[in-house]
Formats: sequence, structure tokens, C-alpha cells
Amino acid sequence: MAITIKKPQEIEKLFVANNIVAKTLDYLASNIHPGLSLKELNSMGESYIQSLGARPAFKGLYGFPAGVCTSVNEVIIHGIPTEYKLQVGDIIGLDIGTEIGGWYGDSAITLGVGEISKDDEALIACAKDALYFAIDIIEPEMRFKELAYEIEKFIIARGFVPLRGFCGHGIGRKPHEEPEIPNYLEGSNPKNGPKIKNGMVFCIEPMICHKDGTPRILDDKWSVVSVDGQRGSHYEHTVAIIDGKAQILSRV
Repeated sequence: MAITIKKPQEIEKLFVANNIVAKTLDYLASNIHPGLSLKELNSMGESYIQSLGARPAFKGLYGFPAGVCTSVNEVIIHGIPTEYKLQVGDIIGLDIGTEIGGWYGDSAITLGVGEISKDDEALIACAKDALYFAIDIIEPEMRFKELAYEIEKFIIARGFVPLRGFCGHGIGRKPHEEPEIPNYLEGSNPKNGPKIKNGMVFCIEPMICHKDGTPRILDDKWSVVSVDGQRGSHYEHTVAIIDGKAQILSRV
């Protein structure tokens, strides 16, 4: 399947969907506090998305039961909202998708609940900094594999490793389109595969583990952890390539 090139008016529609994601993440981040349950958090997110005229795109997607992925501590991605109540020292990843007018948005952040450890601060910073590093170095004619390789090197230089088996992706009329964008080099040659072009829109999402990037899926069939059993972090933005630069769409 070919990687689609979006027209300016299509990118504008994607901006609308992603702006709603960004506003929702800001809203939830400002309301995180000890004692808040994951189900309450999800309900707040779903209601806020709907109040802005969009649909929570993750709810029902591939069978996922909620509009907000709530990934706590060792869960890196795809955490299902439960009755668990946040505690001081927890870290939580929030991953949100929206759909409005047939176009999709997608973004994620990881936050601390109250005071967190220096180790968790470094873990979260790695995911966030890797994301913005990747956005800064993108340019047309760069290969997606080159981008993946640079992200991997950045993560390893920080003393962490990328989660394997999961990746960033194209986005548009569907929540997941071509290409797949891992946070590590697949194969041995970054100088092959498709190139980044003006008009492409895709999600970059570093997913960070401590020692071992091998994933394990929990019994709920969704929550992804590392086999090293340690905490993970996740950050994501949707970007559009406009005039040779990656422009962040999922920003307020």
C-alpha cells in the first residue's frame, strides 16, 4: 500500500482532529491527581472529546473498550482503564485518538503523579526528548529507516532501549496508515525503503524501556509491558511535512 500525500486542505482537516487531541491531553493532564481512578479519567477524556464535536476514535477500534489508553507504571502502551486509583509516585501514559469529519488525530504523553523518582523523570524525558529530536531532524528525501535508526541511537545514548514490535504510523482517513515507523532500525541498512515527502502525515511515538525492549502482553489482551518488568514511557505527536519541515499538528 502506498504512502498517501495529503493536500493542504486535507492537512487542515487533520489539524482540526489533532488539535482536539492536544486540548484533551492538556485537560486531562491538568486534572491528574492522587485518588483519581483510570475509569474516571477515561470518562473525562471521552466527554471532553465529544464536547469539542469529535468522536473518541480508540473506543471500539480493533475491540479496544475505551476512548483513552491509560498506561500506568510498568504498562508502556494500550493500558485499559480500570478502577485503579492513581497514587503519588505513579507514572501514567495517556494515548488519545479522535475522529471528526472522517479524519483522525493521535497523540500521547506520559506524566508523573505528584513527586516521582529521578529515574522516572529520566525515563519520561527520554521519550519526550526522543520525539522532539526526531521531529527536528526530519527532512524530505530522508528514509523512514534512517529516522528510525536515529531515534534508536538517541534512546540508547540516554541509557534506555526502545520497545520492539510496536511503531509509529501514517494517519489520515484511517487511524493507522502506511508507513510503519519503528523506533529502531529493522535490518542492517538504513539507506533503503520509502522516503519522506512533502505532504506526508504520520505519527512518531517513542516507547521506552529500561533494559529489554521485548514486549509482553498482559492477560487483558491489551496492556503491553517489557519482559524486564520495569516501568516504561511513551510520547507521540502527529506531524505533517510542509515546506520541507515536520510541523506538529497535535499541539494546542
